[in-house]
Amino acid sequence: MNRGTPNPKANKSILLAAYLVVGLFVGLMGYLGYFLQVKSENVINNSYNARLDSFSDRIVRGDILSSDGRVLAGTEVGEDGTETRRYPYGSLFAHAVGYSDRGKTGLEALANFYLLSSHVNLAEKTMNELAGVKNIGDNVITTLDVDLQQAASDALGDRKGAVVVMEPDTGKILAMVSKPGFDPNTLAADWESLISGDNTQAQLLNRATQGVYPPGSTFKIVTILEYMREHPTDWQEYTFDCDGKFEYGDYTISCYHGNAHGHQTLEEAFANSCNGAFASLGLTLDLQGMLDLTGQLLFNQELPLSLAYSKSSYAMGTGADDWERLQTAIGQGNTQMTPMHNAMITAAIANGGVLMKPYLIDRVENAAGEEIKKFLPSAWGELLPAAEARTLSGLMRKVVETGTGSALRTDAYQAAGKTGSAEFETGKESHAWFTGFAPADDPQLVVTVIVEEAGSGGQVAAPIARTLFDLYLAGG
Repeated sequence: MNRGTPNPKANKSILLAAYLVVGLFVGLMGYLGYFLQVKSENVINNSYNARLDSFSDRIVRGDILSSDGRVLAGTEVGEDGTETRRYPYGSLFAHAVGYSDRGKTGLEALANFYLLSSHVNLAEKTMNELAGVKNIGDNVITTLDVDLQQAASDALGDRKGAVVVMEPDTGKILAMVSKPGFDPNTLAADWESLISGDNTQAQLLNRATQGVYPPGSTFKIVTILEYMREHPTDWQEYTFDCDGKFEYGDYTISCYHGNAHGHQTLEEAFANSCNGAFASLGLTLDLQGMLDLTGQLLFNQELPLSLAYSKSSYAMGTGADDWERLQTAIGQGNTQMTPMHNAMITAAIANGGVLMKPYLIDRVENAAGEEIKKFLPSAWGELLPAAEARTLSGLMRKVVETGTGSALRTDAYQAAGKTGSAEFETGKESHAWFTGFAPADDPQLVVTVIVEEAGSGGQVAAPIARTLFDLYLAGG
């Protein structure tokens, strides 16, 4: 019987279909493995996942602890089984730790999955479930330092603003203060007044990550970097004669309080925060280059940060007029920045150009103190080349040695930084900025400070940073 001649085209089609099915199956298995290992935890811990809160029917919410084991948030269980979340430090860690009533914020949201998971031993878990008793949730040990947090809060006092303290080579957030704050212990009773339309204090806003401000002269780090990129061989030859103001056509840019800095090199203009010099630079800079640089530095971009945050914004395009160029070059105009973003750029400079992802959770332990999960430092990537980071570090060191950062001069260590005074509304005092690191030759700590409507960054914000550097580096 003649079975016919094999059809090569049909066989080839069948073979291709088989390969496609196998390829799709392998891809599906690969994605499933990736999801289980990488993404599943994020999905489970998503604020829209209502099932996660049902874990609390079986588990007593775990504690949130400082880096040295002090309880920042814990659950008290009454004789009748009533559970009450307590915050021993009141408002001190309000924004970093957050709250778990009226929704969840801060670490209470970020670590929700861990706090509602229990890794007590199997025998104990079985006995508890048989007896109808809840298991004890895991504890989250943070990177937060109570002493630094308290010192930052005390130094900021009753003024509005924020302080961020982090390690540049790891990304560990050691302190994060935002004022005014609130007491999470009385959140339920205070809720209506906190969210009232008549309330202008914005206590629930975490100014460290969500507050956006004109960066003022701290933005001169960006301006000078762009100028150096456009003038790689002769940027040090730039000079400017400052008489306290810079006039261009109908426009006038004044230095802070009209200070006349005299003959300035670019290094001196940066150290003295000379607005006139930087305004003049702004007229020469390539607008596309500035747009590219700010994008590289994560303006208008997502940040590698797990906490809720606002994006920093840079709005000057290639068609900007002279006034916008003058204003933007000195950190005014439409540029807006969060303290956390400023700290991240500073940390990358201190770390040789590499940005480490900021993080707040060090590890998760069960109720017996056994480690369940460890979080390790992770690099986001190179924010700027190492050579540029070294040059900026040297310029920021001069700010402290000879310029507006004199409040940080000490024999105990050498600091580096940049001050800023950011105007935001006519008739109101400017915001005071400082961002920097120490020791300058071996950076261990980055501190970024903003004090709203406080005036000079060098006179108000820099001393706050000095307090934290002293505590961490000099023991006092």
